[in-house]
Amino acid sequence: MASAAAQNAAAEKTAEVLEGGLQATVQDYPGRPGMMRQGFFPAGAMDHFALRAANLLVGNPESAAGLEIVLGNFAVRFGAATTVAVCGAEAPLTIDGEQVPLWESVPVRAGSELSIGIAKGPGFRLYAAVSGGIDVPPLFGSRSTYTMGGLGGLDGRPLKKGDRLPLRDAAGLRRRRFKQDARPRYGREWEIEALAGPQAAPDYLTDEDMRTFFGRSWPVDRNSDRTGIRLESFRFQWARSSGGVAGGHPSNILDNPYPVGAVNINGDLPVILGPDGPTAGGFVVAATVAHAAMWKIGQLRPVGDRLRFRQVTVDEAADLERRQREVLSEASLEMI
Repeated sequence: MASAAAQNAAAEKTAEVLEGGLQATVQDYPGRPGMMRQGFFPAGAMDHFALRAANLLVGNPESAAGLEIVLGNFAVRFGAATTVAVCGAEAPLTIDGEQVPLWESVPVRAGSELSIGIAKGPGFRLYAAVSGGIDVPPLFGSRSTYTMGGLGGLDGRPLKKGDRLPLRDAAGLRRRRFKQDARPRYGREWEIEALAGPQAAPDYLTDEDMRTFFGRSWPVDRNSDRTGIRLESFRFQWARSSGGVAGGHPSNILDNPYPVGAVNINGDLPVILGPDGPTAGGFVVAATVAHAAMWKIGQLRPVGDRLRFRQVTVDEAADLERRQREVLSEASLEMI
C-alpha cells in the first residue's frame, strides 16, 4: 500500500503531455554557459525574455525550467493544483476550455488541461512556466534540452504525447500580469542589435560589405531552427581573394571558437548561430548578436519575416542588458 501511495503522490506532481505539437522542449535560462570548450553550446530558451517573464509571473527564479513550444498546438494535464503562465507569440490559450490571456499567471486545479492553439504570427515560440518549475534531472547545471547532442531535458528529445514531466513543489500565488508597456513588440520586420566582428572589415570583408550587412533587410530562410537562423544568400565583395592558409572561398578561416549569437558567413550564406549551434568551425563571423537581443531570434518565423542588424558598441550592448534586467523585475508586474 505504501508503494502505491508513493506512486500516486508522484503522479500528482507531474504534468502529462496530451499533445506535443511541432516541437516542445524543456528549457531554462541561461542554459549551460561555460561548457563550450567541452563542445556544448549553452542550449536554453531561444527567447529568453519570454521564459524569464513567465517564471517571474509564477514566482520562480528566472533560471527555473519551463517549456519552449514552437508554433503552439500543445496540450498538457496537471496532476496537482499549481499556477501557470504562458508568454511569447500570440496564440489561443485555454484552461479546461476557457479562454485565458497570455502574459498573466493563472491558477489551475488538479486535473486541469492547458491547451495552446496555433500561433499565426507575428512571433514563433511560446513559453510556459509552472510554479516551482519542471524537475527533470539537471545535466552540467542545467535542465535544458540540447537538441544537437540529444542531451538534457526529458531524455534529450522533444516532448511527445504520454510524457510525464515531474514538477517541483508549488507556492500559492495571487494572480498577476506583465504590464502591457513592458511586453516586447512582435512584428514581421525585426531590428536586431549586433556588434561587428570578430572577423569583419578590413581584413576579411570590405567596408562596403559591412555597410551592406548592417543596411540590408535580410529575409529569414525556411531552413531555420535552434541550431541556426539562416538568412537569404548574398554575394559579398570580400577583402581578399581566397581563404588564405584555410584555402578555398574567402569566407574560410582556420577553425576557431564561435561566440553565441555569431552571424556566421558560410560562403554566401549568413547564419545566426542559435543556442544549440556548433561551438567552433572554419567560417568568418561578421557580427555577433548582443545578448539582450538574442530573444528576438527565437521569435523569427522561417517564412515571411525579415530583419535588419543595427550596429552597437560593447557599451551600448551592456546598456541594453542593464535595461532588460530592469524590465524583467517585479516592477513590471501588476496584481489582478
